[in-house]
Amino acid sequence: MKDFFSNKKKLRGYREFLYILPFLILVLVFSYYPLYGWVYAFFDYKPPASLSWDKFVGLKWFKSMVENDVKLKQLLMVIRNTFAMSGISLLFSWFPMIFAIFLNEIKCRPFQKIVQTVTTLPNFISWVLVYSIAYCVFNSTGVVNTVGMKLGLIDSPVLFLQSGDHIWFKMWLWLTWKNAGWAAIMYLAAIAGIDEEMNEAARVDGASRMQIIWNITIPSILPTYFVLVMLNLANFLSNGMEQYFVFQNAFNKDSIQVLDLYVYNLAMGSGGYSLSTAISILKTLISVVLLCVTNKASKLIRGEGFI
Repeated sequence: MKDFFSNKKKLRGYREFLYILPFLILVLVFSYYPLYGWVYAFFDYKPPASLSWDKFVGLKWFKSMVENDVKLKQLLMVIRNTFAMSGISLLFSWFPMIFAIFLNEIKCRPFQKIVQTVTTLPNFISWVLVYSIAYCVFNSTGVVNTVGMKLGLIDSPVLFLQSGDHIWFKMWLWLTWKNAGWAAIMYLAAIAGIDEEMNEAARVDGASRMQIIWNITIPSILPTYFVLVMLNLANFLSNGMEQYFVFQNAFNKDSIQVLDLYVYNLAMGSGGYSLSTAISILKTLISVVLLCVTNKASKLIRGEGFI
């Protein structure tokens, strides 16, 4: 009888493993198998030729990042842009939390649902469509400039898109518009988990809505905010490239090119597959170090890590 229950338990364990097997295969195929491409960083690879040992160059491409003055200058410019974009996003990372709090304070539920839907939908729009909207509205012949000139507010079109001025802040505004509603969902879930008896007790004691927000709501969702900030720190070098790719032009290229976009342009535009792979390897290694550091900091501050 004991063996029967033991075998039944093992069978259930195998069955549960089979449930997650398809997802493990997807992770292996799309996350780990591409790591084989790192070998290109150690070869002088020119497509469409295949790899061969006579093209092995060792650490040549890693050394060229610091030995070549032009490449070093470009890389430093890209790192500056990456740090600026990530820094601004990190500096205003509290915005979705505040938005979620005010969204939760809307007492008219139908209106609350409308606001939440309208602010969440942009997350599902591709950056290509976002740029199309931006072009129609903010182009030199777009809605804003046309209306402004007809009303006499401006004498000539304002170059919102054809200018590199304040490009970092502009990119943050578009990113916030697209993601704020979606990012607020996690905070709304945290707010929903707050014990309602605490709020009722505060109201009985005469606390105002702002006092309840300041003394109950914010302290209750701060752990969620802290975890998200730690994860953002771990991904400090990963801005993505889609947003910057569609918004880049000859006027803002030097200010908008972040690390991911630079790697893409280097590989697809200049054919520098080996150098772009070398940069990606360094970026990945630094990101892993940042992840470990932030996880350690989380353990020291909160008493528990997030990995």
